[in-house]
Amino acid sequence: MAGEHSGDHLGAGLIRALRERAPGVSVAGVGGDAMAGEGLSSLFPLSDIAVMGFVPVVARLPQLLRRIRDTADAAVAAKPDVLVIVDSPDFTHRVAKRVRASAPGIPVVDYVSPTVWAWRPGRAPAMRAYVDHLLALLPFEPAAHLRLGGPPCTYVGHPLIERLDALRPDAAEAAARSRPTLLVLPGSRRSEIQRLTAVFGDAVGLVAERVPGLDVVLPAVADRADEIRARVRSWPVAPRLVMGEAAKLAAFRSARAALAASGTVTLELALSGVPMAVAYRVSPLETWLRFVVKVPSIVLPNLILGDNAFPEFLQGACTAEALAAAVLPLMGDTPARAAQLAAFARLDGAMRIAPGSTPSAEAARIVLAAASAPHRP
Repeated sequence: MAGEHSGDHLGAGLIRALRERAPGVSVAGVGGDAMAGEGLSSLFPLSDIAVMGFVPVVARLPQLLRRIRDTADAAVAAKPDVLVIVDSPDFTHRVAKRVRASAPGIPVVDYVSPTVWAWRPGRAPAMRAYVDHLLALLPFEPAAHLRLGGPPCTYVGHPLIERLDALRPDAAEAAARSRPTLLVLPGSRRSEIQRLTAVFGDAVGLVAERVPGLDVVLPAVADRADEIRARVRSWPVAPRLVMGEAAKLAAFRSARAALAASGTVTLELALSGVPMAVAYRVSPLETWLRFVVKVPSIVLPNLILGDNAFPEFLQGACTAEALAAAVLPLMGDTPARAAQLAAFARLDGAMRIAPGSTPSAEAARIVLAAASAPHRP
């Protein structure tokens, strides 16, 4: 079962990989369009539980609690060989706890580790009571769970590994990277766009003063395009907005450098080989999180490498002058650019999985092993 759209895509890949290894496998549970395309008939629409934000969750709390009960009851009644929960721990872990209490013989595999290595580390040992095996997307997570007393954990690979052909340039696109093309990625959430678009625009203006012919490309999601267009009208250099996943990936493959909000996009950029500077701002109310979040960096590639190879600028440090100073060396053939290119090669090594395999296949192997193992008493 998945609880939101990114988990739905992971679940779909897992179902495909399971069928390649065990053609007679049958699936049931909760998912979205991607999992439905692989033959899963969802107990209810994913939109019933794919809710974000404190106020929307509170408003729909009775329905969410009912869906947790319904899903757990259906899982117990189905008597599956294995229950796979995919991300969305606020939903999936509550279901898993109820299933374990009612049917302790059903093995539970959790696909995607909660960020116990960043905050609330006590969740790791608590998971041992209802998770038998954890599938990690990031290579440092098994060691983190071992240190924190979490359940057995195996690195299966990040799903982006399966998209390297779409992320990496061909010969013509690689040649295009000699042109002064700057990707600007202020985020997809409204709060990110509101806090970062203006400072990113000022930074772009400073870069343009030093880089003749600067071409600025801004990939945008469709439901934020109008807001972004309104906010970039005042930029000193008008960006080219590109829409859709294919256009975004094409822009990645031809970009010289990027200025990006922190998030999964930084791992996409790193795997695509685009040097970057990373920034983030949160509201004053959210700054208290710095006392409970325990990570040396907010940039995923830095966490994987254990090295702050990609510069980050947070809160007050996120200024136009600082961002421009970090981006400018990346536009030329400089030691700063060469250092990031070398870090990309190390990242490939850190994220490597078994030759010829895929993250979905690795996940399927462990799920089938859990399903065929002697069940719990």
